[in-house]
Amino acid sequence: MTWDRVERLIGADNLARLAQKRVGIIGLGSGGGFVALSLAMSGVGQFVLVDDDTVEHGNIVRHVADSRYVGQPKVEAVADLIRQRHPAAQVETRQGRIEQHMDVLDQVDVLIVGVDGENSKYVINQACLQRGLTAVYAGVYERGEGGDVVVIRPYNGPCYACWAAELREGLAANENQASKDLDYGMIGPEGTLEAEPGLWLHVVRVASVQADLALNELLQGTAAYKTMPANTVILANTALEILNGEISLPYTAVWVNIPRDPHCLVCGDALRNELAAEEQAVSLDDLAQSTGVALEEEAGE
Repeated sequence: MTWDRVERLIGADNLARLAQKRVGIIGLGSGGGFVALSLAMSGVGQFVLVDDDTVEHGNIVRHVADSRYVGQPKVEAVADLIRQRHPAAQVETRQGRIEQHMDVLDQVDVLIVGVDGENSKYVINQACLQRGLTAVYAGVYERGEGGDVVVIRPYNGPCYACWAAELREGLAANENQASKDLDYGMIGPEGTLEAEPGLWLHVVRVASVQADLALNELLQGTAAYKTMPANTVILANTALEILNGEISLPYTAVWVNIPRDPHCLVCGDALRNELAAEEQAVSLDDLAQSTGVALEEEAGE
């Protein structure tokens, strides 16, 4: 396989860099499958794929997998498609929900979140914060009228919880968010984004941006990296009111910068200070035990 065109675009060193990068993709539906294949065709060399679903006949008109893969796990179908386009790629597959495979987050450079369930997104958000892992989330709106993509860098901007509380109407972080179905806008009774896109092309317009922003994150520190205008891009596939009172024309996009909420119950300053204090206390105790030296009490105690 020749990578001449990719190499001419990003350079031989960056192509070699991408070959060593490992990307996690959670959710191999119409969007996640497209992102996986796009990144493989851009030179990314290592993948771990997580999904609990199988390819069904109804998926074929909106999925990278065709009728050859009906009945197979989506992770295996997409893994095979990646290897057909990038034979040297290393692909690990995990069939099941991400809650059953959280260890995969310890081994990746960037995470693609392609799941619909808000509950899973909150679990993923918490895990990424703990690991300092950058994640790229995407959502497609009802009937494919548009969608949004956000790059979440832990503590350098919003976490998914405070991002969603700002952008998703009526959504607010709460202590039970990992176990409670959240209800806002297009969230249905099963806790999923009720996006029923009319056509796959509506999905892949959003997914291609998700793939491109993830690729950009993998090129941080190189001349090929591009600084984006903000952390969130909202795309209109049809005429869409993105900003209050303003109709965005079809095939346009608006960048918005969602700030981190210092009072967020997931990534807020109070929680961070509390966790830091707990970590310091544990570290001091561990130090005393490991050295066998008792810590001196402060004068006056």
